Amino acid sequence: MNGTLGHNEKITPSAYATAMSVRDILEKHRKGEIDASEAERLLRLDYVRKIGEHTLFDTRRAERKGVPEIIYGESKSADTVVDIIEGALADKEVLLVSRSSPQQFEAVRSRVPEARYEERARMIVVDRRKEHDVIGLIGVLTAGSSDVAAAEEARVVAESMGCRVLTAYDVGIAAFHRFIEPLHRMLEEGVDALIVVAGMEGALASVVSSLADVPVIGVPTSVGYGVGEGGRAALSSMLQSCSPGLVAVNIDNGVGAGITAALISLRCRRSQH
Repeated sequence: MNGTLGHNEKITPSAYATAMSVRDILEKHRKGEIDASEAERLLRLDYVRKIGEHTLFDTRRAERKGVPEIIYGESKSADTVVDIIEGALADKEVLLVSRSSPQQFEAVRSRVPEARYEERARMIVVDRRKEHDVIGLIGVLTAGSSDVAAAEEARVVAESMGCRVLTAYDVGIAAFHRFIEPLHRMLEEGVDALIVVAGMEGALASVVSSLADVPVIGVPTSVGYGVGEGGRAALSSMLQSCSPGLVAVNIDNGVGAGITAALISLRCRRSQH
């Protein structure tokens, strides 16, 4: 996610360049407007654009990573979010704002009418693509209904990256049999990775991992009492799991889980397309 300028940071004008996509550079080389050395130099550059007095925007991250730009909305003013979106959309078709508020969304929609709000994920989505190939396939399960917000973050991100996402919510081990059918369905359909979102003791992630033959990404959530409050017990449980094939992201980090699962799936299917 793009950061903000510190009070004492100094940026020289040479740090900025006019953003060109990889396609633009290759097209210029094809037309003979630049030679191979210049094309190579341009392709190696990481372009940075200054937006207002608050943000340095990395214009090439999506091309490098295969991940759409995601702005962290919490603690930012609505005006700042709007500024960043308008600046980024100069050469981006897809942009997400995580941990956003309805107030931020209303401000964005007044300037970017096609924006939509994914309420359960607390995400603003701007997607200007006319066509959107859906290649990957992942599954997302939650232990309880309190874990859905992080799961929805993961779903929205993975879908924006080109994945179909199968979901099953409130299937935790408090009623052990609940997760068997949806897990079986996801594996039968051929998911390439699973995301398991769980608070309390986080046990669902280990159980799913013990039965699945695909990578499982655990998302501990800040749901629980006493010693487990804030998601610490769930995180420790997932990190200490003896079930092979389970990894964990940070507490409540649905965005990170969605990105990782999508990258796994898209890499698995790259040779098929």
